[in-house]
Amino acid sequence: MPHSERPLYLHGLGHFHPEDVIDNAFLESLDIGTNEEWILERVGVRARRTVLPLDYIRQTKNRDPRAAEEAQRHDNVETGRRAALLALERAGIGPGEVGLVIAGGCCPGMCIPAEACRIAAALGIEAPAFDLNSACSSFGAHLHLLAQLGRPLGDPARPYVLVVSPENTTRVVDYSDRSTAVLWGDATSAAVLSAEVPSRLRVTHTTLASSPVGAGAVTIPRHGHFAQDGSAVQRFAIKTTLGCLEPLLPVARARVGETGGTLRFVGHQANLLMLESVTRRAGISEAQHWHNIVMHGNTGAAGAPTVLSQHWDELRAGDVVLVVVVGSGLTWSSLALEVDA
Repeated sequence: MPHSERPLYLHGLGHFHPEDVIDNAFLESLDIGTNEEWILERVGVRARRTVLPLDYIRQTKNRDPRAAEEAQRHDNVETGRRAALLALERAGIGPGEVGLVIAGGCCPGMCIPAEACRIAAALGIEAPAFDLNSACSSFGAHLHLLAQLGRPLGDPARPYVLVVSPENTTRVVDYSDRSTAVLWGDATSAAVLSAEVPSRLRVTHTTLASSPVGAGAVTIPRHGHFAQDGSAVQRFAIKTTLGCLEPLLPVARARVGETGGTLRFVGHQANLLMLESVTRRAGISEAQHWHNIVMHGNTGAAGAPTVLSQHWDELRAGDVVLVVVVGSGLTWSSLALEVDA
């Protein structure tokens, strides 16, 4: 989608990371053939958060993901509620002003009802609510859909949309498999948007694309563990992220040259080495690259928006933020956000 004549406005972002920390020393203690050096060389992750008690992981290695549903400290509804409250507070609105709720990510807690309906109920929101799951690219898919919808979005009397990605994916990780145990952390993101009410952040560009021939490359079965073709997915992520960035960079660099702002890049938080390869090739400096992969791991669809939420107070007039997310499907999405005075 080219720059929109009627942009989507971003009013607030929120995030939630659960309390329990899976650091590399904990993973080494599981005796699965891994250590800090091995992990850092491959994915660059030092720590992750989880909704699962550490004793549960230590004792069971999550052999049966169905048991994780009983063991979890927080479910998707609770983490979604907490992230949403921060986003609503930053937007300066209450739940009663939300006219539409969309949720989605990699690992919904239930088949039905929609996770959006359950989160809306927890917040006391009476409005249309539905799920749009596009794996790790869900945040991009949500914004792309909103950018395409006719106006107004939802209820004209309640012109705000709440978008939530609850990603408590450690529930489906096999902690006896070192190749996947080192990757995942839990996080939830939330965003408040509107097509009618202006704000200082404008979503000026969105894309969404898929290559279904790669549908089997990254999977989570209904009652099984996460699995992927790691090397193939990493190559795909690097190539696709660069392909999305390259057409956006000249326009973004020209804008910050005019405004005196700063260019920022936020990628899918899957692998630090992948992200560093992208930024090197794209000529993006370390200072321009925002990420949280090192201390939070791969948090699926919540990864890029939680990075933005953590840097919410650092956004300045004239800044441009480019976001590229990739995921199972195979799917990918790019976003451009411009910050006004």
